[in-house]
Amino acid sequence: MSTNDLREQVRQSYAASARAVTTPAEPADAVKQGGCCDSSTASSSCGPSDVEVVDGFGAQLYETEDQDLLPAEALAASLGCGNPLAVAELRPGETVLDLGSGGGIDVLLSAQRVGPEGKVYGLDMTEEMLALALANARQAGASNVEFLKGTIEEVPLPAGTIDVVISNCVVNLSTDKPAVFAEMYRVLKPGGRVGITDVLAEDHLSPAKRAERGSYVGCIAGALSFSEYRAGLIEAGFADATVEPTHQVTDGMHSAIVRATKAPAS
Repeated sequence: MSTNDLREQVRQSYAASARAVTTPAEPADAVKQGGCCDSSTASSSCGPSDVEVVDGFGAQLYETEDQDLLPAEALAASLGCGNPLAVAELRPGETVLDLGSGGGIDVLLSAQRVGPEGKVYGLDMTEEMLALALANARQAGASNVEFLKGTIEEVPLPAGTIDVVISNCVVNLSTDKPAVFAEMYRVLKPGGRVGITDVLAEDHLSPAKRAERGSYVGCIAGALSFSEYRAGLIEAGFADATVEPTHQVTDGMHSAIVRATKAPAS
């Protein structure tokens, strides 16, 4: 499958997930067509039926007190593999970029942490997800957020304008991960940092072995290994790049916490 075909497959899948939240009449199976699966669809859309995929996706990975602060639609559209806000350690007044913001769960929670003096951008390529995120932001009364249409390989923001880049199980879906790492580095201010969660493979698994464990859209086949992820961040210029597995999502594949920093200006 070509790069463009893979990207379109991802877009269609996330569009179906958004429509399943916003259009009650649409069959529930629409969610199973796409997205990194949440806990209700893990066994059916993350991999072949003979591979056990444990619960490890979606809103269940957030603290109850955070869930209580969000619109139900934001929680329903959560398809991530972790909680990047537990990694990023956001502070009041910071400017945050969420790559692949989906229904907006991480944007809305980030907005509360950075406060009225801060700003949070959500970037997504899917019209349906952007519409859902905007509706969720209005419902939550979030005035310090902005949603942008675009790809994570070409971020529509100026260089050196972001304090923190977050992302939740999205980088593995990119067909050009070096471009994503380069864009994260470009948009960050000197001293800025990355705090994301993603699905990664154990180093011994070849790309073919990863593909045997699940689909590209299911966040499995396109995942980098731990070593490949660290090397990609370092190649882009990041310092202190670390990758820490948190829980297994299928055999040899793990949700992981990824941290890195951009060196301060000299």
